Amino acid sequence: MEKLLIVDDDLGIQKQLKWSLSDYEVVFAQDRESAIAAVRRHEPLVVTLDLGLPPDTANASEGLATLQEILALAPHTKVIVITGNDNHDVALKAIELGAYDFYQKPVDGDIINVIVSRAFGLASLEQDNRSLKSFAGTDTGIIGNSASIDRMRQMIQRIAPTEITVLLLGESGTGKEVTAKAVHNVSNRAKKPFIAINCASIPETLLESELFGFEKGAFTGAHKTTKGKIECAQGGTLFLDEIGDMPFNLQAKLLRFLQEKVIEPIGGRQEIPVDVRVVCATNQHLQEMVANKDFREDLYYRISEITLDIPPLRDREEDVIILAQFFLQQYAKDYKSNAKSFADDAIQALKSHKWPGNIRELQNKVKSSAIMALGSQVTALDLGLMAQTDETYELSLNLRTVREQAETTAIQKAYALTDGNMSKTAALLGITRPTLYSLIEKYGLALSV
Repeated sequence: MEKLLIVDDDLGIQKQLKWSLSDYEVVFAQDRESAIAAVRRHEPLVVTLDLGLPPDTANASEGLATLQEILALAPHTKVIVITGNDNHDVALKAIELGAYDFYQKPVDGDIINVIVSRAFGLASLEQDNRSLKSFAGTDTGIIGNSASIDRMRQMIQRIAPTEITVLLLGESGTGKEVTAKAVHNVSNRAKKPFIAINCASIPETLLESELFGFEKGAFTGAHKTTKGKIECAQGGTLFLDEIGDMPFNLQAKLLRFLQEKVIEPIGGRQEIPVDVRVVCATNQHLQEMVANKDFREDLYYRISEITLDIPPLRDREEDVIILAQFFLQQYAKDYKSNAKSFADDAIQALKSHKWPGNIRELQNKVKSSAIMALGSQVTALDLGLMAQTDETYELSLNLRTVREQAETTAIQKAYALTDGNMSKTAALLGITRPTLYSLIEKYGLALSV
């Protein structure tokens, strides 16, 4: 259970909040000193703070001072200030000082639960985001917290400084080129070229010249001597994607290059020495291809001196939200979108989807959602992941949450159907324009009003 710190000197309020917020491990403090001590000891992600603390219970000075100390000590903590004062200036002052939200007494269990739940959701996302930024800042650049990704990062750190040939295995869209770049970036070749070529995307008749280059006049259209990808990668790393699709007759020439570290361009008469690290990748079963004589056995053993299995996204459940948030930040900036996070239904949809297209599919979904999102939160509708089964979708039983999600979705749909005409949007929804504006403000929808 997540730890929730409640700072309030009223024992009645403490008991009421503990009863209302039973989903959390509640820790209590009654004044500034005990609050700071609790923050140091328990490091809670969320704090509810009564602004009327002793010795100044009639005013907010002590509460605001406590707020400032908490945020100075733990700046990422989400502090929800609770006040019995009708003066909203105090609450706004608290927000100005860095409070996450405010709530006015008397306490309503449903409302405070929604506020606290959202605070934990945001705090958790931000925590994951800081983690992914730290991972992205490492030499590998591979993002994720799952055990399988941790192991892969460790293996990359160990093999990168060597000259061993690496074979990457994984489904399409799992990030094989990103992994190959990670091997390159951690190696002592990082400042040299990283050259990638997809063996499946180049016609068989052209692949040899793309890899090995050609001399002027070697064939019709060879108007000048041209270097191949291997020579262009001199001193660096050559990434051969979809190596399983390489023509059988070309495999022998590749094997000779790997063994002798020399190439002979098409039409050439002189061997050219090259110093290149080779990383290969495929989503095919090379051992079966070897057994069927579709892939050279000697080449298979030469390119698989060490093999890395890249896990599919469905086996990296804890990484899905981290990656989604990372992509959302990128695309929101690229497309000047207001989207900053994912709504509850979007998070549930991201977690329950099986991701047959792996990271590439996730990237595309998040890109389109950054464009489609009208508010600060991306919904499941924006992601195009609305279809859920009873087994994978757990409907929120909190009526306020359900109503907010339904009203937000309805407004966004109506706005889109009327091409942004506010009068027509209100008419389509069966409400007045003032009511529509009020709902837009209430839910923080970024509509052009």
